[in-house]
This record gives sequence, structure tokens and C-alpha cells, in this order.
Amino acid sequence: MKIAVIGQSLFGQEVYKELRKDGHTIVGVFTIPDKDGKADPLATEAEKDGVTVFKFPRWRVKGQAIPEVVAQYKATGAELNVLPFCSQFIPMDVIDHPKHGSIIYHPSLLPRHRGASAINWTLIHGDKKGGFTVFWADDGLDTGPILLQRECDVEPNDTVNTIYKRFLFPEGVKGTVEAVRLIAEGKAPRITQPQEGATYECIQKKDNSKIDWNQSAEAIHNWIRGNDKVPGAWAEVDGQKVTFYGSSLVDNGTAANGQPLEIPGASRPGIVTKTGLVLFGNDGKALLVKNLQFDDGKMIAAAQYFSAGSSAAVELTEEEKTFAEQMRAVWQSILTNVSKIEDSTDFFKSGAASMDVVRLVEEVKLRANTCQLQNEDVYMNTTFQDFIQMCVRKLRGEDDEEELVVDYVEKSINNMTIKMPHQLFINGEFVDADGGKTYKTINPTDGAAICDVSLAQISDVDKAVAAAKEAFEEGEWGKMNPRDRGRLIYKLADLMEEHQEELATIESIDSGAVYTLALKTHVGMSIQTFRYFAGWCDKIQGSTIPINQARPNRNLTFTKKEPIGVCAIVIPWNYPLMMLAWKTAACLAAGNTVVLKPAQVTPLTALKFAELAARAGLPKGVVNILPGSGALVGQRLSDHPDVRKLGFTGSTEIGKHIMKSCAVSNVKKVSLELGGKSPLIIFSDCDMDKAVRMGMSSVFFNKGENCIAAGRLFVEENVHDQFVKKVVEEVKKMRIGDPLDRSTDHGPQNHKAHLDKLVEYCATGVKEGATLVCGGKQVQRPGFFFEPTVFIDVEDHMYIAKEESFGPVMILSKFKSGEVDDVLRRANATEFGLASGVFTRDISKALYVSEKLNAGTVFVNTYNKTDVASPFGGFKQSGFGKDLGQEALNEYLKTKAVTIEY
Repeated sequence: MKIAVIGQSLFGQEVYKELRKDGHTIVGVFTIPDKDGKADPLATEAEKDGVTVFKFPRWRVKGQAIPEVVAQYKATGAELNVLPFCSQFIPMDVIDHPKHGSIIYHPSLLPRHRGASAINWTLIHGDKKGGFTVFWADDGLDTGPILLQRECDVEPNDTVNTIYKRFLFPEGVKGTVEAVRLIAEGKAPRITQPQEGATYECIQKKDNSKIDWNQSAEAIHNWIRGNDKVPGAWAEVDGQKVTFYGSSLVDNGTAANGQPLEIPGASRPGIVTKTGLVLFGNDGKALLVKNLQFDDGKMIAAAQYFSAGSSAAVELTEEEKTFAEQMRAVWQSILTNVSKIEDSTDFFKSGAASMDVVRLVEEVKLRANTCQLQNEDVYMNTTFQDFIQMCVRKLRGEDDEEELVVDYVEKSINNMTIKMPHQLFINGEFVDADGGKTYKTINPTDGAAICDVSLAQISDVDKAVAAAKEAFEEGEWGKMNPRDRGRLIYKLADLMEEHQEELATIESIDSGAVYTLALKTHVGMSIQTFRYFAGWCDKIQGSTIPINQARPNRNLTFTKKEPIGVCAIVIPWNYPLMMLAWKTAACLAAGNTVVLKPAQVTPLTALKFAELAARAGLPKGVVNILPGSGALVGQRLSDHPDVRKLGFTGSTEIGKHIMKSCAVSNVKKVSLELGGKSPLIIFSDCDMDKAVRMGMSSVFFNKGENCIAAGRLFVEENVHDQFVKKVVEEVKKMRIGDPLDRSTDHGPQNHKAHLDKLVEYCATGVKEGATLVCGGKQVQRPGFFFEPTVFIDVEDHMYIAKEESFGPVMILSKFKSGEVDDVLRRANATEFGLASGVFTRDISKALYVSEKLNAGTVFVNTYNKTDVASPFGGFKQSGFGKDLGQEALNEYLKTKAVTIEY
């Protein structure tokens, strides 16, 4: 269709772009005149495309259409007018002229909230549902027939800005374009607006947005958020007009600690606290306001009300002066109506608007990517001098947030400088262990010490558990909306991604993981795991259950999924960061707090994770990291009465001990991912090349330090020799070397004790009569390197057929052709049941074998294919409980049943 777009703003710009993508011809764009020499975004976009743009200051004079303006409009030949957002009055001559008339986007569910401040009043009235309407224009004020409506939930702490960004803008653009599509297809309805429920409210302006304190806290909160950011709800405080922004309801206002602030008309004084200004309604309930703005335009954090203006200006270095002049030029390019940017120039009083704030934030990022500004920072530092001071403080790490102090160990390695925390992380701080105890963590590539790491003591465990308990029971984490919790976890994942090369390098030097594998799997899957569970935060829910009624009364029974509380997590050394992620992400998503003990030999990525968690904004006490011995730290966590859940990955022997301790102490909930001896069955009808490739991966992936590694391969006898030959050929091609070398296939084993066990394991295999085809020895070079090893002729009674090597050792046994049930019997003849696999082209055989294999995971024609969405865990003495997938959440939740009689 030929369409005239009449309107303005970024919203109008996006509608215009999408209409063009849909194949419509935009015959003219009618928008507002340039302001201070700057064109509206809609005009800018259309002019770029060569579309004719009209910038009429007005369409009518004294209620009458201007003939010249109408004539220019009619000359475009539009078949439909689309008004995505329009602040001008358009004459009916224009509205009714096109073949299909005119449609208008309105940000409310008409007939409710007609008028220009619809979003404001949706919030002021505390509506639980919001949305938008696309309607056919008529001569009334938002009264035309409805073409399309879309609704959304209004969150308790939504502001005009949040609901607009989350729903009204993105879905509104889609809805407007969909409405045009319906018109083009001849399917657009015209539904008369009902009279019932129709409301019209006045335009919100500064003079009518004063706060009435004689109402409930919820009503005050709705008034503040409904006027945030424009025009701003205000009140008289200390003789001056103060505007309130960033309101949220709180349930602990009466216990707030801080300095009282008298507010005329309020039922009781406000309280300036560390988190903001607590205000009270006439019902005694409370709300929290984050920011305040004074008459001169200066905005401050409400928590700083009594200290505002007390901080001394910082003196700029030469480099910072250069940055300041660059920003002065940016201000000049935005404020084109100002002849010269002085230190006292006020951004908003000089004509800047909200879009200019977005641009300014982005300009700062371009010039100083370590200075991550939020829009709020601009609103709170409106003069050029204050703005530069704020930027410089952020660049120096001296902004108002409490600084995280990290005593880094720095190393230049892998073409970067890595910065590694090495102390315990308790209650949001890096601290030394009690008594200053430390130990050395070793680089398995050369056997040299990387650094000294704090060695946690029992008293440190008690401090960490106390911090985690307080954070859960008293802190903001336990009161946080699930969606806000998810946002923090998403932010944590983003920070991990920003530091992925550094994390992978630390993982390589601390665990011996090949760097490329560390980057993709150790770190890459960790990031995916946190993102996956961040998305689950606001989707954890119970159910309603029909029960027998207590006649003549009735009953309602429902369940709630609640966090457990303080959770202990004890992880192994083979995938230090990934094992942390697999358990911690689900634990945090469920709303718990955590005390985590990394393996003593691989603590460094866990401590780096702690730093990133703090920088992501996770409140103090939510995450605590304690490097130390299992006998001391792990045991105390198992015994501690305030720990309500323990998740463990490690050996079956230790798992049994932990389970016993957890039962004796306080019957903790436990999940265990323990040892394995995973069988892989290779039938003669397989894709041989793929079976060889995947068989190699099943054993040698991550140097064999892999809980689901194929501990025993059963190969059908008529292809056994062919399989062995191909495997040995591939093993000889494997490059053993420095894990940071991009061409390395096989790095060092994790630590010396493990290397010694592998040497002993292979010696036992030879002694018992298995045939050693290749490998079986330590590589003669510095570090803890072990040769990829292949054993054949392994009989079922042998030690190496029954026990896990946890290293790069392939154990091969034959089975007779056609004897499927017999090989299944042999494969299941183990106390372990973590994983298993089968290679065959016969789908019936594959399904039969996968059904009969007694393991938590069965791979068919693949191996090691884990995913964050798929549950992972074992059977029998490989443990119980699941990591990953939705089922993992249940490990960190408790179910409460509530029955109501009415």
C-alpha cells in the first residue's frame, strides 16, 4: 500500500522501517520541525532513504485546516495514514482522505486511559494489566473503533520507562505493522469501543504531580512511578521542591536504619538509608525511593541526601583532561544552540532530551569503554563539571559504590595479563584465612607454583555460612523479585563472557586444560549455564491440586516452590569452572545463597568467578568461596547445622561419607554426582569412522579427566581389529604439549598425585595380562604429562575392567557377533551408572540397547554431547540428583503445600 506516516520519535522511526520491510511504499513522512537544529529520528531515517519529509509546525489555525498544508498532503496519494506517535492535531480532512482512512497507536487498553498521559495513568491507578490499542481515527479523542489490542502484565515496580521498553515499544511496533498487514489483506476489524469502563485523564504536568501523602504506601508508590521520569512526582522538603524517582514497595520499612528526614504532610518522617529514602503511607507501610532531583536540576542518589555536595572535586591528570575536552566537544555537538560549553553548562537546561542522554552514554563508551554509564548517571550529574567528575571517578574505580578490594596476583601469559584473586571470598570481600594460612597451587604444565592461595579453616567456614544465612534471611537477595534475580545472573554471565579469555587462561594454567577446550567447554558452557538458569528465575512455580472438599465448606490446595536456604557446594578438579556453574547457577536461580568449596588443587577460576559475581551486583553473602581441604572445609560444611543442602561432585567413597555426615548432622538435602565406569558398545554395523572419532573423544576428551568418559569399550569381534588399528593410528597423531599452544591436543594431567595413580593403574593392567598397545607411561618432560593409552584383551575380572582410571586410558574388550543381551549384561555388570553409549546404524537395536543400559545418560551414535537444557546425573553408586535442565532446579527447591478452607 501507499502509506503516509504521520508522527515522530524513535517509535515512529521503527514503525516506518518495519513498514518498508513489509513492502509498503511510504509516499510521505509528516513530522515535527527540527528542534535546536536537530531533526526528529523519524525524519532522519526517511531523509536517509530519500523519502519526502514534511515538517509542518502546525496543520490548523484557530481550528481550521491550513489549505496549503492539506494540499501538500493530498498530493502524496496516500491510501492509508499511519500515526504511530503524533503530538500534533491532524485535521479530519487529512484523517478521512485516504482510501483506507487512518489508524493510530495508543499506549493503553482503550477505552481505559484515553488522552496523552495514558501510560502514566495506567501506573497511577495501579492497573494489573496494561497494553496498547491500534484504532481507527475518528473526530473524537481516542474514541475510534478498535482494530487491534495487545495486553501485558504490569509489574509492581514498573515505571513509564520500563513498561515502555519491555512491551509498549517493541510489541507496539509489531502490533502497528500487523494492523497495516490486516488492512492490506482486507481482514481488519472495526470494533466499537464500549462506553463502560471508559476513562479520560488529564495530561500530567509538573504543577499537578505533587504528592499527596495522605494515602497508602502503594498509592504513593503508584503516583511516583506513574510520573517517573516525566513530569516527576514532587514534594516540599527542607523548603525546596524535590522530585522523587525510582520507587519500589518494600516490606521492611519499619525496621529501616538511617537518618530521619522530615517531610511536610507525611504521616511520619522518611528515613535516609544506605539503599535510599524510605517513605511511609498513612497505612504504616513503606516504599523506597532511589533518586532525588532538586529545583536546579541536580539529581542525587537518595541515600546521599545528607552528604550531597560534600565530596571534594578530584584533580584531573593530563590524560583525564584530554578525555574531558573530548567530552566537551561531544556536549557541543549535542547542544548546538549553546555557543560554548562552560563547566557550569547544564545539559538539560540547555535543551537536551532523553534521546540525547542515550547518545551521550554511547559517546562515553566509544571514548572510554571502561566507563560504563547508565542513563541515571547523566540525570544525576547535569552540569558539565559534575558530569566529568563522575566519569573520572568511574574511570578510577572511585564511584559511589563500595569498592571491591582485590589483592591480585598478576601474570603476563597467553598474550594477556591475567589478574587472579587468591584469598577467600566471604560476605562480599576477599579476606585472608584465619591465622593467615596459605598453600601453593601448582601449574601442571611445568610443576611450578602459580601463587599462594588462602587455606580456609573451620572458623572461616562458620563465617561464610553465617554470611550466607544473613543474606538469605535478612538481605535483599531473599526479598528480590525473581525477574530481578535473573537480571543479575544474566549480568554475571555477560561479565564472564567479557572475561572468557582470561578465565580460560587461568583454567589452563591451574588445571592443565587445553586452552581451546577451556575456552569452548570449561568457560563457554559455564556462561551458557548461567544464562540458561537466569531465564528460569521467574518461571519457578507450583500448582493447584483438586482435593476432597470438607463439605459443606470447600478447599483450595496449592503448592509453592521455595528456596532451601544456605546451600553448600563441593566440586572436583577436572572442570573447575564448569562444575561450579552446573550447580551454582541452578542454586542461585532458585533463590538460595551458596558456600562453595573448589577442589584444593584448582581454586583460581572459582575465586575469579567470585570477583565477577561481586561486580555483577550480587549482594554480599550470596556467594562465598572457600579454597581448602575436603577433610576440613568439606567436612564442616557437611556437619554445619545452618547448611540445608549440599551438592557434591567427586568420588563415590567421599560421596558416601558426605551423605552419612549430612544425615547425622541435620538431615540435609543431598545430591551426589559420583564415580563412573561408563560402557560404550560398538556394533559392527556402525559408521566406523564416526565410531573411531567419537570413541577417541569418549576416552581422551579433557585428557580423560571426564566423569562420563567411556571407561570400557565393547567392540563387536568382527570389527575389533579394524577399530583398534584406526584408533592407534589416531592416537599417534595426537600432539602432547603446552595447553596454551593452540595446536596442542593433549595437555598435562591435573596434578602429580593423579599422574602417579595413572602410572600405577596401567602397571596393574599389564600385570593382570591385558595387552598394552600404546602409551601407559609418563611423558619424559617437565610437568604431569601422561601418554594416551590403549589396552586390548581386557577381561571382565581385571581391575582395569572394573575401576575408573579418570585419565586417558582406553579399555577395549571384544564381544561375540549377535550377542546383544550378553554384551548388555557385561556393560551393566558394574556398580556405576553415570553414562553409556552405543554405535549402530540399526535404530531398533539402538533403542533396545538404550532402554536396557542402566545409566543416567545414554549416547547413541555420539558421545560427550551434554547440553545445559538436558538433565545430567547417574544411577546406582554414580549418585542421585540432577545437574542441568529444569530438573536441576528441584535439587535446590522445597515444595510447600498450602490448603485453605472457605
